[in-house]
Amino acid sequence: MAKQTRPLFEIASEIIADFKREMIETMSAGKKAKHWKVKYVHALAYVEPMLSLNTIDDQYGFDSGRSIVAYALGNLTTWRGEKAREIKKELNAMLK
Repeated sequence: MAKQTRPLFEIASEIIADFKREMIETMSAGKKAKHWKVKYVHALAYVEPMLSLNTIDDQYGFDSGRSIVAYALGNLTTWRGEKAREIKKELNAMLK
């Protein structure tokens, strides 16, 4: 298993902050933007539980942190940009 360098709750907070930043930039450019919660509703179903996890070995109810991270990655496919690439790479490394 790959070494985890920082807590999942920290990563989840960073993901949500980037979602919000993306929405603000879209609206600032004069484009109509869906609220970030609507755009990323499926990913948030897994990112939000990560806010209460420290490692992928923790449990969230009956779900393992490992499964939550895997499902989050599966639902973050539309999230783009440098920050997205960095975080997805970090999460994928945890699953190895």
